[in-house]
Amino acid sequence: MIAAFVSSGCPVNRCRLQGINCRAGGGDFPSFLPKEVHNIRDPSTRTLARRIQRLPVKVDFAESCIMSSCVMPRVRRDADPVVLLHCFDSSCLEWRGVYPVLEVLGFETWAIDVLGWGFSDLERRPPCNVAAKRCHLYQLWKSHIHRPMTLVGPSLGAAVAIDFATHYPEAVDKLILINPNVYAEGTGTLKQLPKPIAYAMASLLKSVPLRCYSKLLVFEGISVSRMLEYTNVGRLHCLLPWWEDATVNFMLSGGYNVTSQIQKVKQKTLLISSEHDKIVNSKLTQRLKRELPNAICREIPDCGHMPHIEKPYLITKLIAEFASQKKTTSVPLLVDQRSCNKQIV
Repeated sequence: MIAAFVSSGCPVNRCRLQGINCRAGGGDFPSFLPKEVHNIRDPSTRTLARRIQRLPVKVDFAESCIMSSCVMPRVRRDADPVVLLHCFDSSCLEWRGVYPVLEVLGFETWAIDVLGWGFSDLERRPPCNVAAKRCHLYQLWKSHIHRPMTLVGPSLGAAVAIDFATHYPEAVDKLILINPNVYAEGTGTLKQLPKPIAYAMASLLKSVPLRCYSKLLVFEGISVSRMLEYTNVGRLHCLLPWWEDATVNFMLSGGYNVTSQIQKVKQKTLLISSEHDKIVNSKLTQRLKRELPNAICREIPDCGHMPHIEKPYLITKLIAEFASQKKTTSVPLLVDQRSCNKQIV
C-alpha cells in the first residue's frame, strides 16, 4: 500500500523505508513528534496528530530526500484534491477541526507542513527561504499528488499559496485564501539583523508568554484554559531541534513579498474574511478582491483571525462548496524545474 504513495522520483530505497517507519503504529503518536504532544488534551488535535506522516520529497537543494510531514488522505478520489496549508510558523494541526469533516464529506484532503515549519525532518538544515519552500511544495505535489488542486492558505499561508500558484499554475485549479496576509513586505528590517540577535528573536518567538499573547489577538473571547491549550498545540513544532535554525534562515532571507504577483493569479479565488480579525484589516481583503482577476469574498461573523479553528464547520462548508464547483483551469500538467534552481542558497 505504501508503494502507491511513495515517490518513484526519489531514487533511494532508504527514503521508502523511512516513509514506512515514520507512520504511527496503533494508537500511538508518530515517534518524530516532540514528546510534549502527550500533554495535549484536545481530542481532535490528538486524533490528527496521530495521522501525521513523513513522506520522502526529493529536491535539488538537498543531498537526500527531505522527509516531509503532512496528513495524507486515507482514500484517493477521482475529483481534484483539497490541499491545506497553514499560517506563519505553524503546522498542519491547525486543521484539526476542518480536516476530518472534509474527509467525511468525501474530499481527498491533504494537510501539508510548509518547509521550515511543522514536523518535517530538517536535521541536515536545508535552506528555508521562499524559493526553497516553493520548490519543496512543488516536488511534494509532483511526487505524491500530481493533480490540479484546490489550494487553501490562511494568513501568511495565503502568500505561500499565491507565490506557488503564479509559479506553477498547472498545479492549482482554485485558491481559497483565509484572512490573507499578502501585503507585508517580507520580514522587513528583520533580515538585516546580525545572526546572534536573530536567534534571540527566534527564541522569543517560541516563548510561552508571547505565544499566549498572540492567542489573545487571534481568537475572540478566548478562555485561559483554551489559550494555554492552543499555545501548547501552536508551539509544538518549535520544540524540534532544528526549528530555530530554520526560522532564522527564513527571517534573514527576507520572507514573502507577493504584492507584484497578485494580478498574475489566474485561478478562481475565494477570499474569506473574519469580522473581528485583529491581524489583517478587512480593507486589505477588499483591496485584494479588487486586484485579483477572478475573486469572490465571504465574511465570517463574530470571528477572529483563524476561523478554521474557531468555526471549523462553517469554514468546511465554504471550502466544500467552492472546491465542488466546476473545474476552472485547463493548464496541462508540466514537469519542469522553474524556480527550483534559483535563489535556493
